[in-house]
Amino acid sequence: MPTAWAPPGPPEAPPCANQSCAPHDLVLLGFAHVPTLRPLLTALFLAMCLLTLLGNALVVLLTALDPALRAPMYFFLRHLALLEICFSLDIAPRLLGTLLRPGWGVSPAGCALQLILVLSCVTSECFLLTAMAWDRYVAICRPLRYGAIVSPRLCHLLAATCWLAGGPVSLVFTIWLFSFPFCGPRGIRHFFCDIAPLLSLVCGDTRVFEASVLAATVLIMIVPFCLIAMSYTGVLATVLRMPSAAGRHKALSTCASHLIVVVLFYGTTGVIHLRPKASYSPESKQVVSLSYTLVTPMLNPLIYSLRNKEVKAALGRVCCRHQESGPQE
Repeated sequence: MPTAWAPPGPPEAPPCANQSCAPHDLVLLGFAHVPTLRPLLTALFLAMCLLTLLGNALVVLLTALDPALRAPMYFFLRHLALLEICFSLDIAPRLLGTLLRPGWGVSPAGCALQLILVLSCVTSECFLLTAMAWDRYVAICRPLRYGAIVSPRLCHLLAATCWLAGGPVSLVFTIWLFSFPFCGPRGIRHFFCDIAPLLSLVCGDTRVFEASVLAATVLIMIVPFCLIAMSYTGVLATVLRMPSAAGRHKALSTCASHLIVVVLFYGTTGVIHLRPKASYSPESKQVVSLSYTLVTPMLNPLIYSLRNKEVKAALGRVCCRHQESGPQE
């Protein structure tokens, strides 16, 4: 029987911190290649994580409590903010752990759970951004029938579908990936458990698995992106036929924030998941991964609040109510 071959890849992991690793634990190397920058990166990433959680939590509270933000657009925005909170809570602890305790081990079960959550969140965000684009399309292109088409029942059904859509896909691919034997060094050159860095630890033929992952990625990312592009093509055609410049500006301003978020999300995730593995180094992959795991979730509340007058007005009303309900002298 031929000896199992371990593909070249990540260097041997550093010793486990405080000897806390079990023999079969995996080690997230994270930013071990820049040890002198760890204190600075820890402070920076901690601040970004806190801003992400606070900003998205504020969006959730505003859209849930303020009566003026009860439109379907803000309903989907609230779910996007909740999704970003879940994504950040999945990524941030491991990321900060790799910086504070280099070499700290993670069990295969813990790594598999994180991978399931990552794949579920990315899939759900693709579908949720598509639902938001469809909402804008109906609002601008079918304004007289908007209330009848985008009903509360349909909004709740779409939101539930977006949340649940990633579950089966993430479970199948995670179980499939962890059914392969791992050999060679156990260090993962990444700051969270993802498919590509885990594949570098696998001994055996993974060509069918990689082809299946690529096909699923195309379906999950490209098909929703095409639907978003079709929605905004219809929106643009309708806007160009509007006789009033003020009407055109108002219609486009309601779509601008969503378009910026779509470009940020697909621009970063597409670079990671649609490029061949050999076309980038693990270090560059980590930098790009930071964009959609930390930067984009942090910027989303800022994009929607700074560009949306209704959100800013709702924030002002909440602040005024808080001041009025404060202690009276």
